[in-house]
Order: sequence, then C-alpha cells, then structure tokens
Amino acid sequence: MASMPDASNLPWWRGASIYQIYPRSFQDSNGDGVGDLKGITSRLDHVAELGAEAIWISPFFASPMKDFGYDISDYCAIDPIFGTLEDFDALVARAHELGLKVLIDQVYAHSSDQHAWFAESRAAKTGEKADWYVWADPKQDGAPPNNWQSLFGGPAWTWDARRCQYYLHTFLKEQPQLNLHNVEVQDALLDVAKFWFERGVDGFRLDALNHAMVDPLLRDNPPAPEKKGQRRSRPFDFQTKLHSQSQPEMVYFAERIRGLAESYGAIFTMAEIGGDNALEEMKAFTLGDGRLNSAYSFDFLYSPELTPKLVAEAMAEWPGDRGEGWPSWAFENHDAPRAVSRWCAPEDMDRFAPVKMALLLCLRGNPIIYQGEELGLEQVDIPFEQLQDPEAIANWPLTLSRDGARTPMPWVDEELGGFSAGEPWLPLGEANRAKAVSAQVGKPQSMLETTRRLLAIRKGSPELRHGSFELVQALHGVLVFRRCLGDRCVLCAFNFGQDDAPMPPEAKDMARLASINGASGRVLPGLSGFIGKLAV
Repeated sequence: MASMPDASNLPWWRGASIYQIYPRSFQDSNGDGVGDLKGITSRLDHVAELGAEAIWISPFFASPMKDFGYDISDYCAIDPIFGTLEDFDALVARAHELGLKVLIDQVYAHSSDQHAWFAESRAAKTGEKADWYVWADPKQDGAPPNNWQSLFGGPAWTWDARRCQYYLHTFLKEQPQLNLHNVEVQDALLDVAKFWFERGVDGFRLDALNHAMVDPLLRDNPPAPEKKGQRRSRPFDFQTKLHSQSQPEMVYFAERIRGLAESYGAIFTMAEIGGDNALEEMKAFTLGDGRLNSAYSFDFLYSPELTPKLVAEAMAEWPGDRGEGWPSWAFENHDAPRAVSRWCAPEDMDRFAPVKMALLLCLRGNPIIYQGEELGLEQVDIPFEQLQDPEAIANWPLTLSRDGARTPMPWVDEELGGFSAGEPWLPLGEANRAKAVSAQVGKPQSMLETTRRLLAIRKGSPELRHGSFELVQALHGVLVFRRCLGDRCVLCAFNFGQDDAPMPPEAKDMARLASINGASGRVLPGLSGFIGKLAV
C-alpha cells in the first residue's frame, strides 16, 4: 500500500470539493439574458449550503466572445457583459465570508486576435512583440507551413496580409497561439497571474495547458491510426498531435507558475490536460513538489458509459506513490455532455443521478461538480437555429453541441427559471426547468438534498478526502472499493446494473453513512449505492 500523509498537515485543496460556475448561465442580475458576476454573488449561498469548499469560475475576462470568453482581449479586465472589477472584488469578498475558496480560469495557450499583444505582433516581422505569437512563412506554393489542423475544423494556420505570414491557431482563427518558448511571453502571463492573486483568488484552473507550446521546427504531424468504431468528424482527428502540442519544455513553465503561486501562500493550481497522451502529461505536470498541484482528468468526461472497469482503471493510475501528483475528477462540465444523458436510459435518470454523485464524491482526488449537476440536469437538445457554440456550428451535425450542457441554471420552476428577467441566451429546456432548485429544496429524497448529504459525508470523512483507494470488486456492473486512512476505512459500493447484487461480507457490520436507492449492508439493488464506515 502507498504511504499516506498525515491528513492534519495537508493543504485546504487536497480532497476539497469544487463547484464549477459557467458565468453566462448561472444567474443574470440585469435582465440582458446573460449571467454575470453580480448574479454569481447573489447565489453563492446556494453553493455554500450545498457544502462545496471552492468555486471555479469559467472566463469572465474582456473578450469578443467568439469562443465565449476563451478568446481573451485583455487578461486583466472584466468583460462589460459580466460586470466590473469592483463586482469581482465583491464576489471574492462574499465567497470568503461564506468560507468558499475562489478559483478562476487562466488561458495561456492563446489570446483573442483583438488583444493588444496580437495587434503589435502582426504589425511587422520586427519589433518588441514580433515573436510573441507563432508565425511562419508559407511554403513555396503559398500553402501553410505544415499539416497541423485546428480542433474546430480546417487548417490550424491563417494567412495574415499585414505580416505576409501565417499565424497558428489550435482553436478558432480568432484565437492566435501565443509563443511560450519566448520567456518574455511567460513573464507577461505570470504578471497576469500576479494581478489576480493580488485580488484575492485562491487558485487557477489552467485551460488547455498542454496546447500552450509547439515544436519550434514546425514539423508535420504523423497520421493517426484508425481506431475500431471511431467516428472521425474533423481533420484534427486524423493526426497524432506529436508536434502541435505537448512539448516537454512546458513543464518548466508549470514550475514557474507553481513558484509564483507558492509566493502567495501555496495557492492551488490545476491543469486541464487532454489528448492522446493525457495521463503521461498529467503525471509530468504534477510531478514532485515543484510543479502544479493537480491535473484535471478527461477519463470520464467523454466516456459513453460508466463501468466498474473504467473507474478501476482510472484510479489505478493514481495510486498515491511518493512524488506523484494529485488528480481531480469531473463527470461533466461546460465542454462535455451531461453525464445522466450519456450514462443511463432516460427512464433511469432519477435513480442514476444520485448514484453517480455518490461515486464522484467517493473517488480519491478532488471532485468537481458542474453547476446543475446537483439538480440532476440533463443535456438539452438545442436546434441548429439556436446554436451558439462555434465548434458545433462548424461541424454540424457531426459534433455534439456544447450548448446542451451550458443552458441556464433553473432556480425556480417558471418559464425563465428565475435565471433572468429577459430572454435567456440559451433555452433552459423544459425537463431541466422542472428540476429547479425551488422544486427540490427541503425534499429529503430530492437530488439537491441528497447531494448536500453526500458532500457533508465527504467533508466529515478524512478517509474519503485523503485516504488510499483499494479496489475490492469491479465486475458485472458492481464496483466496490475501500478508502482507508491509517487503520480506518470507508467501504463504497455501487451497482450500475439493473439486478440486485450481494454486498461483501464485511459490510454487514458497518456503520451506514449513506444509502442510495435502498442499498443496505447486505444487498445492492439495481442502480444503487452504499457508503459505510468499517469497524476499527
């Protein structure tokens, strides 16, 4: 068994439950149909009462909104649609009053093409910021410099007549790639980090961090082998991204980020790492005490089904060895479809949702709850004429719209859901509106109240926050594992199938912490879960 640290000496973030807020869709305070910072502040009591320990807020920075805030035109300004810096300061102050830590996104792989840095860089091939972005001459026939493809479709290069060169963009053409091989660019981004640390934020989620540095030689990517059953809807899917991302030098910039965070009091840093070699890179970015605190795993976000085998394999990769980083887990987010819509039949959603939540909160690592997940919200089918997501529009109908998971939070069971006094930027979805906070609060068996109880159990159980993961069973739809700290253990059992299954013999003498859908120390009915403390 891996050696376990003394839980009393661990930092606040280790094992903390994090609540993700997508600001456009959380709460609108001024009736324009788009959520904002004042709206978030007005609803922080909901998050605190839920029992989460930190909030992560997706981008709210100045932006032309080509990719809804992930195209930043000023890293240190609030977009007017979301409010002002004073509104942000008030949000941080209120969160801290409620005992909530505040994490925000930092986007270092690219900026908006409207950023002042890019305007200066594209003006000429010489100058102070000429090398702040990834530029390249065309081939002799005028073609792009290599075969790299954009994740959003088409070549990852766009011709710029001002410089008579191509610039790189892994995502939209309005999101030019920053050149992080340039130390001056790194310094400028660290200055951005300082700005937000000094405004009181408690940490960062670092967006698409392994996309932030590319091969300086701009070599072609090799073709990707076709996988059985794989549907490749974009040119991006036909390549192995050997040279266009995931460069080993990025870990040294991660060390600089961690060093800066430490100077502000061991602030939490969590990287988003996706792609074909995600696990290897997550390990590298979080190795030892000098790199990032955690990495955000994609193991579950795009999985078409939830199985005991999937969970067991994901946990086995993070056994807690000395020097190993700390994982973070999410089942859904603003980019990934709602899990209840992926992982169960529509008629099973109400029974499945609390089992899924219990599992998330029993895993070793930081659980991340996406807004509305505590209500059991499902994916909304957005018709083409109402789509806002640029990726979905570009690749329609082959790419599932991210808009379906970004629909506004339903606070009351009314037409506009209590989200806004005006027409919401996306429809709420009739089924989700019926799952509003007002329809669930105070009802003991509701998804909302179940989530509150489960979060309280996690917060009060050092074994669940910090303990080891010991697999007992992962077979025939049944998953059983222990979370142990010293000589104390919590047994966690889940049945993802429809038929009853027996519990392990040791369970009959447990003190029950939680029972989902009729589970007991002796039997696990179909779609149920059980959490119990084992006798010492």
